[in-house]
Amino acid sequence: MTDSTTPESVVVVGAGQGGYQTAASLREHGYSGDITLISAEDALPYERPPLSKAYLKGEADESQLWLRPATYYVRQSIDLVAGTVTEIDPAGRTVRLADGSAYGYGHLVLATGAQPRTLTVPGAGLRGVHTLRTSRDAVALQASLAGARRAVVVGAGFIGLEFAAVAREAGVEVTVVEALDRPLARVVSAPTAEHFTRLHQDAGTELLFGQGVTALHGDGRSGVTAVELADGSHLPADLVLIGVGVIPRTELAAAAGLPVDGGIVVDSRLLTDDQHISAIGDCAAFPQVRSGNRRRLESVQNAVGHAQSVARRLTGEPHGYDELPWFWSDQFATTVQIAGFDEGHETEVVLGDDPDAFSVLLFRGDDLQAVESVNRPTDHLAARRLLTQGTTLTPEAASAPGFTLKEHLRSLLRGGTEVPVPL
Repeated sequence: MTDSTTPESVVVVGAGQGGYQTAASLREHGYSGDITLISAEDALPYERPPLSKAYLKGEADESQLWLRPATYYVRQSIDLVAGTVTEIDPAGRTVRLADGSAYGYGHLVLATGAQPRTLTVPGAGLRGVHTLRTSRDAVALQASLAGARRAVVVGAGFIGLEFAAVAREAGVEVTVVEALDRPLARVVSAPTAEHFTRLHQDAGTELLFGQGVTALHGDGRSGVTAVELADGSHLPADLVLIGVGVIPRTELAAAAGLPVDGGIVVDSRLLTDDQHISAIGDCAAFPQVRSGNRRRLESVQNAVGHAQSVARRLTGEPHGYDELPWFWSDQFATTVQIAGFDEGHETEVVLGDDPDAFSVLLFRGDDLQAVESVNRPTDHLAARRLLTQGTTLTPEAASAPGFTLKEHLRSLLRGGTEVPVPL
């Protein structure tokens, strides 16, 4: 993989957060060539995080989700195209769409994102069974929620729990079914997972762990009425949300002969094996900044950072992606913020005596890998600075009486150490 010179034209496939940001950042960095932004949705590029929160609550309409109004794309000479790309021709540097049209590119950016996993059980296609990824999904889910009495959420990840919180606040009875032994098991530590278990149970949500779904049942009008579990029990439901993760959209890349391994394989510059093709965001498997291990991340911060990095590279600034990952989720009145990436921690240190406001520091040996902060935004900002700098902090030091991340950071600053993230 080698850096390319500034291309005469850029085609971006996918108009989510990463695709939009690529086009916008190219113009911000002075790129004057042709930009084509191809969206599989017939809608202006929009934010996805509010779909499971403010939008479902009716606190935001479609126009409030737009990243930019339609006039922005005209002013910036960004050709926003609605259509489905069916083929990439690397030799001819062309993408072809389902309607037969074709677009040539000097550089191609794949921001194809991901699609929700579905259940392969009887009844999965019944009316009232939903996934949540697009604004169209959110519109359908919002309509079902308005008339629902009992909802079953399959999967206790962020999307499932965020929807469960909204549904409970709307007065709907909610049961969350999770195959693993706790919520958010793949993304947070046991102490943080225990907090969210209590949070949802206190709100009246029933959580069933270690349970699988074997079938969905419906009435004669094809609407869902019950969820059957592996133990043979049935949960009444007139709304079911499937939140069991996503699958990266890598089909186009694979068909074009690009390496795919849990995502479209890219180097630290987000280049594929083809120097004229980059991949960013949810679809890209890239080397983590600290470990070097190739991972795929699903977050707004990751998509935006990838896009900005590619735009800098394409406009002549040699650039590799080296941002620290961070994530967040809002559920009820609680916000969890995660800084860093847990590659398999060995030690947990909990800061704070308040069960509703604490941070969990995750260590592998003496290496601080990640910090989970529940209702402690100051800890989160300090953690981002410390992790970005790579400062040594041992579990023993973090466990000392009176230790705080903020004071630890201040002591480093007094020592003259420069850290690039503002607090």
